[in-house]
Amino acid sequence: MANNFCLIMGQINPIVGDVAGNVRKIIKAAEQAKIEFNADLIVFPELTLTGYPPEDLLLRPGLIKRVNKGLKKLKKKINSVAVLVGHPAGTAGKELYNAASLIADGQCLATYYKQILPNYSVFDEKRYFIEGVEPCVVEYKNVKFGITICEDIWFTAPAAQSAEAGAEVLLNLNASPFRQGKWQLRETELQQRVGETGLPIVYVNQVGGQDELVFDGGSFALDANGEKVAHAPKWQAGLFPIKIHRESSQILSLQGDMAAPQGDLEMVYQALVCGLRDYVNKNHFSSVILGLSGGIDSALTLALAVDALGAEKVKTIMMPSRYTAQISLDDANDMAKRLGVEHSVIAIDSLFEHFIDVLSDPFEGKPVDSTEENIQARIRGVILMAISNKSGAMVLSTGNKSEMAVGYSTLYGDMAGGFSPLKDVYKTLVYQLADYRNKIIEIIPPRIITRPPSAELAPDQLDQDSLPAYDILDEILERYISEDWCFEDLVAAGNDAELVAKIISMVDRNEYKRRQAPPGIRITDRAFGRDRRYPITSGYTVKAIIE
Repeated sequence: MANNFCLIMGQINPIVGDVAGNVRKIIKAAEQAKIEFNADLIVFPELTLTGYPPEDLLLRPGLIKRVNKGLKKLKKKINSVAVLVGHPAGTAGKELYNAASLIADGQCLATYYKQILPNYSVFDEKRYFIEGVEPCVVEYKNVKFGITICEDIWFTAPAAQSAEAGAEVLLNLNASPFRQGKWQLRETELQQRVGETGLPIVYVNQVGGQDELVFDGGSFALDANGEKVAHAPKWQAGLFPIKIHRESSQILSLQGDMAAPQGDLEMVYQALVCGLRDYVNKNHFSSVILGLSGGIDSALTLALAVDALGAEKVKTIMMPSRYTAQISLDDANDMAKRLGVEHSVIAIDSLFEHFIDVLSDPFEGKPVDSTEENIQARIRGVILMAISNKSGAMVLSTGNKSEMAVGYSTLYGDMAGGFSPLKDVYKTLVYQLADYRNKIIEIIPPRIITRPPSAELAPDQLDQDSLPAYDILDEILERYISEDWCFEDLVAAGNDAELVAKIISMVDRNEYKRRQAPPGIRITDRAFGRDRRYPITSGYTVKAIIE
C-alpha cells in the first residue's frame, strides 16, 4: 500500500426502495471523495442500495431486479475509487442474503453474506434473509479487509473468523437505529471485538429517518488498542476520511477527525427533528399544520417542526372553546410570533353547541361525561384534517407517550394526523426537552412550561384530575412497558397497589387506540408499534390477578 490509504466513512441518507436514487448518491459520493480526499475506498451503510429497512419490498422480485441493475451501473461508473456497498443478493422470497460487495475497476472483487440476522425488537430479518456462513477477507491495495454487517459485530464468531482468515482491518456496515443510550453500547461492544481480535474496526452507520425509525450516523473507528480515533458527526450525512498507515508489516494505524460529543437531551431532540424532517420530505408533503393549544406538548411539537422544516412550512391553529383560558390563547399567539409561523384562531363553541343540540335526543337523561370532552377534541380534529385536505399540509398529532399509554387521548380527535413526533416521548421528557430547547434560545413562553397541564375540555380541568403526577406515572409506565415488570413487582417496589392496577388496566385496554394512532419517532428501547405487539383482545389482565 501507499504510505497512506484513505478510507472514507460514507455516512449517507438513503431512501427505502429508491434503488436508482441511492445508486446516484453512491456515485456522487465516490466522485466527491476522489476529488476532495483522493480516496481509495468508501464504505457505505448496510443495504445501501435499498435503504433500511426495506421490509416486504424484499419479497418483490422487481426490487431485486432493480438492485442487480444498480450493481451493474456501479461497476460501470465506479472506476477511480473502490466502494463497499450493502444490498440484498439472491432470489426474493427464496434464497436471499443481506450482502455487501466490494466494487472496484469495473468488477466485484468480493461479496459477503451477513451471518447474524437480528429477529427482535424492530428487526425482522429472518423473515426475508438466510444466514451466511463464511467470512470474507478481501485484499485491496495491499490491505486485507474483513467485511461484516451490523449485527455480526455484536457477536464473537464473525469477527474471529475474519481475523483467522487474515484480516488486518474489520469493516462493519450498519443500519443501526437510534435509541437513548445506544451509542455507548455500540462503542463498548466494538471494544470487546478489538480486544478479542487485536484488529482495528471501522463502523459505518446510516443517517436519517425512515418511518418511525431514525438513524443517527455517528460512524467511528477504533484502533488496535480499542481507542477511538475517528468519529463522524451524528445526524449529518457526509464523507468522513480515515487515514490508514502501515507502521510495520503487522501493525496498521488509523487516524481521523473527532466530532464534538452531544449530550443525551441534544441527541434526543436532534433525533426528533431528523425523523420529522425526513418523514415530511421523503413523503413529499409540502408543509405541516398543527393545533397550537397553549400547552407544553403542542409547543414542543411546534419547536421541532420549525427546527426541522423552517417556519415557512409550518402553520398553527388555535381552536378555543368555552373552557380555554385566556392565557392559553395569549401563550399560543406569543409562541407563534416568536417563531414566525402563520397562526390563526378558529373558535369551536358554535360547532360544539350544534353537536350537543343534534345529539340531544340520544343524550337525554344521561349525565355530562367524557363524551362531551371527546366531541370538542373531534371537532378540532375535523378542522385540522379539512385544512390539510384543502392545502396539502400534513397534520402533526401532538400527543406524548404517557397519554398514548393510558389512553388519555381521543380517537379521531387529538390523535388525528399523519405523524406524531412525540409518540415515544414520556411527559417528563417533554418538559426536559422544552427546557433544553429554551436554553439555546427562548422560543417557548416560560409560562407554558410552568403551568399545570390541562386538556381544557371541562371547567377547571387538570391532567392530574384523571392521572397521577407524571413523574410517578412515567416511572411505572417505563417499568411496565419497556422492562416488562408485572403487577407484583411494581407493588413490591413500593408503589400503591390500587394505583398500579389502575395504570396497568389503562395501558392494556387502550391497545385498540394505539393501533389507530399515526406513526411516530422511536427513541426508546420499547416504542408503541413494531416494537411492542400486544393483542387487542386478551384475557391477560391485572383484574385476573387481583381477583
